[in-house]
Amino acid sequence: MRGFAPILMVTALLATVPLITSSNVVLNFLVVALLIALVGQGWNLLGGYGGQYSFGHAAFFGTGAYATAILQVHYGLNAWLGLLIGIAAGALVGAVIGALSFRSGLKGSYFALVTLAFAEVLRIIASVAPITGAGVGTLIKLDLRPEAFQFQSRAPFYWIILALVCLSLVLIRMIEDSRFGAYLVALRENEDAAQALGVNTTMVKLLAMTISAAITAAGGCFYAQYFLFIDAGIAYGPWISVEALLAPIIGGIGTVFGPLLGALVVKTLGELTKLMTGDAPGLDLVIYGSVLILVIAFAPRGITGILLDLRHRLVSLRRAAPASMGGGHG
Repeated sequence: MRGFAPILMVTALLATVPLITSSNVVLNFLVVALLIALVGQGWNLLGGYGGQYSFGHAAFFGTGAYATAILQVHYGLNAWLGLLIGIAAGALVGAVIGALSFRSGLKGSYFALVTLAFAEVLRIIASVAPITGAGVGTLIKLDLRPEAFQFQSRAPFYWIILALVCLSLVLIRMIEDSRFGAYLVALRENEDAAQALGVNTTMVKLLAMTISAAITAAGGCFYAQYFLFIDAGIAYGPWISVEALLAPIIGGIGTVFGPLLGALVVKTLGELTKLMTGDAPGLDLVIYGSVLILVIAFAPRGITGILLDLRHRLVSLRRAAPASMGGGHG
């Protein structure tokens, strides 16, 4: 239970925000930041813990978003049930892509390019398929009732995305302490050595891919319900794949809280850029790229690594202080 205490404390602290302020600007900022954290946590499991870098997590995000939207708009399915089916659909796509990739022995840059290619293929299909609204997109009807996953204020949306992020944090923490988590880290450090020790690396990667896709798809489902509109460019666009890998890399790759910290930083940088320069197209990507280069060059373990180093230094200084005072009396 002690391992989950920080997660519960952070969640409880963040949960108080709507009680402190009702500002739609603040709540919308945090909702989007938490959405990025959720998607980043999905990427973090596969890329951070498993060492399988994906450039196409938009494939899972978009599948979840479209599945829940199409079921709700065209078939009148309950939005909450659509959320669960959307998560399952994203997980299924992850399992299929993983099976095709890992059973073919794709690794490293080859795997990254294949995931990017799958996301692009799905984007093209969604942009012409009638059921997705083709180039027009899919608009979810406004229905301000909780049973329709719509609310009068942003506070319920905030608590829902916070709960999803909390569940993802707990899940990643449980995986860290499990044999599956140990297999993932072993695979990341040396796949050949892990396989020689009897680890079924293909199945481990496939399971990680499926869980990663499910977490990312949950973000896509939430996006569709929050903004009530999706199209091919939003659902399967490269923007979400970029955000998914930026958050954990900047926050701390292969750590539980890395994606959350990174998402808050990424979103803050984006908003500050807009305030200083207006809506200059592409400038946010320049800022993100610059920050990513700086992090990789000077803090490869991300913000979490910096904080852990500071903590170790403070602990060392506290231990050294009594020793130096005792030496003075001698």
